[in-house]
Amino acid sequence: MNSFLNSINSPKELRLLKQKDLPQLARELREFIINIVATKEGHLGASLGVVELTIALHYVFNTPEDQLIWDVGHQAYGHKILTGRKAVFNSNRQFGGISGFPNRDESEFDTFGVGHASTSISAALGMAIASQLKGENKHHIAIIGDASIASGMAFEGLNHAGVTNANLLVILNDNAIGIDPSVGALKMYLTNVKKGTQKQDNIFEALNFDYSGPINGHDINAIILELKRLKTVKGPKFLHVITTKGKGLKQAEEDQVKYHAPGKFNATTGELITKPASTGQAPKYQDVFGHTIVELAKTNKNIVGITPAMPTGSSLKYMMNEIPDRAFDVGIAEQHAVTLAAGMATQGLIPFCNIYSTFLQRAYDQIIHDVALQKLPVVFCLDRAGLVGEDGATHHGVFDLSYLRCIPNLVIFAPRNEVDLRNIMYTAQLGLQQPIAIRYPRGRGVTMDWKQPFFKIEIGKGIQLKKGNKLAVLSIGNMAKNASEAIDLCCNNAAISHYDMRFLKPLDQQLLHTIFKTYSTLITIEDASAIGGFGSAILEFAAANNYKNNVKVLGIPDVFVEHGSINELQKSVGLDVQSLTKLFTLLT
Repeated sequence: MNSFLNSINSPKELRLLKQKDLPQLARELREFIINIVATKEGHLGASLGVVELTIALHYVFNTPEDQLIWDVGHQAYGHKILTGRKAVFNSNRQFGGISGFPNRDESEFDTFGVGHASTSISAALGMAIASQLKGENKHHIAIIGDASIASGMAFEGLNHAGVTNANLLVILNDNAIGIDPSVGALKMYLTNVKKGTQKQDNIFEALNFDYSGPINGHDINAIILELKRLKTVKGPKFLHVITTKGKGLKQAEEDQVKYHAPGKFNATTGELITKPASTGQAPKYQDVFGHTIVELAKTNKNIVGITPAMPTGSSLKYMMNEIPDRAFDVGIAEQHAVTLAAGMATQGLIPFCNIYSTFLQRAYDQIIHDVALQKLPVVFCLDRAGLVGEDGATHHGVFDLSYLRCIPNLVIFAPRNEVDLRNIMYTAQLGLQQPIAIRYPRGRGVTMDWKQPFFKIEIGKGIQLKKGNKLAVLSIGNMAKNASEAIDLCCNNAAISHYDMRFLKPLDQQLLHTIFKTYSTLITIEDASAIGGFGSAILEFAAANNYKNNVKVLGIPDVFVEHGSINELQKSVGLDVQSLTKLFTLLT
C-alpha cells in the first residue's frame, strides 16, 4: 500500500491527492502522531481528534494564503506535520526543536502564535478586516474548542464579528472537553444541540453568523463538502463539528483527561509507560495545595476553592470530590474567576483562587481593581510559577513577581518547600485583612514528611538558612534548592550566607539592613524576570537606604525563554546548580 504521508511536504502535495485517498492519509497521520508522541511526549488527544478536519481544511483552502488559526494550539500537531515539519516533528517541544504550539517564527502556515485559549476569533477577525481594507480575497478560519469558546474573549470576538461582513469562518471543534470536561451553561446548550433537543433559537445565528452543523468531524467527505459550500458564503460563518478527543487510540478515547498529555506510552497498545516507583519521592506542589485546602476546608466552613478550567492541573479536584458545593470550576474564564472570588470575599468567605501564573496575566485588571483596590482577602495560589519546561514561552510563569509587586495592598509569598506552602495557606485562612499571592513551581518538591502540624507564618519575615562571613545569597521560593546545592559544592562554602527572603512584599527590611551592613557583596536569585522582580526590589531598598554594596541580580533575562526541560532552560539562563556553583566560587 502506498504511503501518502511520505509524499507530502506541504499542502500543495496534499491537494494533488484524490479525495478517496484522504481516509488512508488520515490513518497514516494518526499513526505518525501516536508513534512520535509515544516516545517524545506532548499533547496527544486534541490533535488526534482533529485529523480529518485538519486534512480537509488544507485540502479545501489555499493555505497559507488562506489563514488558519488553531485556538490554544494543542490541536495543531497534524497541521504542523502537513506543513513542512514532518521531518523535524520528533524534535517537538525538545530544547532547540520545534514548538509544541503554532509559532509565527517557525512557519508561514502558523499565522498567529497561540498557547492561551480563546484568542483565535479575535485574531482571525482582525486578519479578515485587514484583508478587506487591502482589497484581498482571502479566507480566515478560526478553529476553537467548546471549552475555549465559553471564554469571555471568544464572545467578544463573536459579538464584533456578527456586525461585520468580514470573510470569517469560525469552526467549533466540539468534543465536550478541554483538559478537563467542559463546564457551564454553554456546554449544556451545545449538548442539547447535538441531541436535537435544543428548542431555543440558535445562539450563533442570533449573533448574525451563518450557522451550519452539527456534522461528524470524522467523516472527511462530509467536512470537505461543507467547507466547499462555506467558501461561497459571504460574511461571518459558523461550522459546528462534533469530534472525539483522542480518536484512533482506544485508551485516549476512554480516558481523555489522562491522554491529553499522557507522557510516554506504548504506541501499539496505548498503555502508559510508568516510571519505576521511587522511594523517597517528594509530592507535587499542586497535590500539596490540593490536599491542604481540603484539610483546611474541613475545619473552616468559609473556605472555598476556585479554578478556571484546571481542576486536575491545580489538584483542586480533591476538594471538588470531597466538598463539591464549595469548589468551583468556572471554565476558561480567569477574569471571572478573580472577580467571583472578590465577590465571595465581600461576604466573609475565604476564596482560594488557584490559577496558573501565566494565566493570571489575563486577569490583571481584576486583580488591581476588584481585589487589591478594595483590599479584599482573596488568596491567589499561582501554580506553575517560574520556568515550566516543554510548553515553552506561552506557559512560563516568569512575570508574576514583576507584575504583582507594584500593586498596593497585596502580600506576595514564595514557599521554599511544601511545608512552607501548607503553612502560608494555613496562615492566610486565619484572617488576613488583605489579598495574598502565593507562587509555587510545577513539579515535585523536596520534602518527604511534608504533612506536618500547621504553624502560623509571620507576614514579611525572611529567615537565614546558612551563616557565612563573606558573601550573602538571597533567594526567594524554590530557587533556595539550587542555591543551597551550589553553596554545598563550593570549596569555600563557609564564606557564604544564605537567606530565604520568603516574602517579596512586604520585604523584611530589618533583615535586609543586617545583611547590607554585614556583607559587601550580595547575590539575589529568582525563578522569574530579573526586571522588576525580587532583585529589583533589593536594589530599590539599597538605593533608598544609600547602601553602596555590590548587588548581582540573577533571574530570567529580558527574553522570552523557549521550550525544553527545566534543567536545560535553567542552564541556558545561568540558574542551574553548576552555573551558580561557578559564580559563588568566583566571588569567594
